[in-house]
Amino acid sequence: MRITEDSTFGPDVVAFLDAHVAQMRSISPPESKHALDLDGLRRPGIAFWTAVDEKGAVLGCGALAEIGPGHAELKSMRTDPARRRGGIATALLAHIVTEARLRGHRRLSLETGSAPFFAPARGLYAKHGFVPCPPFGSYRPDPHSTFMTLDLVEPGG
Repeated sequence: MRITEDSTFGPDVVAFLDAHVAQMRSISPPESKHALDLDGLRRPGIAFWTAVDEKGAVLGCGALAEIGPGHAELKSMRTDPARRRGGIATALLAHIVTEARLRGHRRLSLETGSAPFFAPARGLYAKHGFVPCPPFGSYRPDPHSTFMTLDLVEPGG
C-alpha cells in the first residue's frame, strides 16, 4: 500500500468519494451530514491523501482541514468496504496524524457519527488516543454526531 497526497482527483478517486458521500447521506440526516464532497476537498487549507494498492486501486482516503491556529480537523476518512479490517484506516490515520504534527498543528479533532454504523470508526480513533470533546469549529451539539480530539503536543515538547 502507498499513501500519497493527492490533488488531482482522478476518476477513480472521484468515484470513491462519490460513494462515500452517498453512503453518508443514506445513513445520516441531511442536517447531520458533514462529509466533504469533491468541491469541499478542493478548498484552500485542505490536504487530501489516498491509499492505493500495488495496481493503483484506491483502498482508502483521508483529509486534513485547517480550522484555526494550531488546530486541524480529520475529514473524509474512508476505507473501501471490501477491504475493511486490513489496516488501511490505521495506516491512513497514522499518516495524517504525522502530517498534522509536521504542519505545526497542536490539536487534531474530528466529527463522526454516533449511530452503531460508526462504532468501528469511534473505536479506531479511541485506540489511537482520540478522546470525546465538545463540538468545535462551526459544529453545534447534534445527537447524530460524536466529537473527538487528540492532543498532538509530545510530552516535554
